[in-house]
Amino acid sequence: MKLKHITINVTDIDRSIEFYELIPELKVIRRQQIGSVELAFLANKEGETEVELLQFPDRQFSGKGMFLCFECNKIDAMHQLAVERGLNPSPVQTPDDGTRYFYVYDPDGVSIQLRSFD
Repeated sequence: MKLKHITINVTDIDRSIEFYELIPELKVIRRQQIGSVELAFLANKEGETEVELLQFPDRQFSGKGMFLCFECNKIDAMHQLAVERGLNPSPVQTPDDGTRYFYVYDPDGVSIQLRSFD
């Protein structure tokens, strides 16, 4: 089996799209409205696992406890970008396993990790 998508409820789909395009550098693959519900599917490219953003009108959401990790080959540049955008990223960590990573929260509190696997 292949993981098709992960769904995240959001309170402001445009703000969330902006975040996911900026930090993990995903692209909107498709976007649609079904009644009062708005959806956007983002991925690196067509056919890859997608992040589905789902906005219901008048529904609040807290992403606390959710965690997504994205592989990143430019940790320092992305960390600086997160700092410049006022996203309050964690310091860059360098554990003994040869990886480097940092955390930042999306607009609804989902913990996003960018990690290099050098």
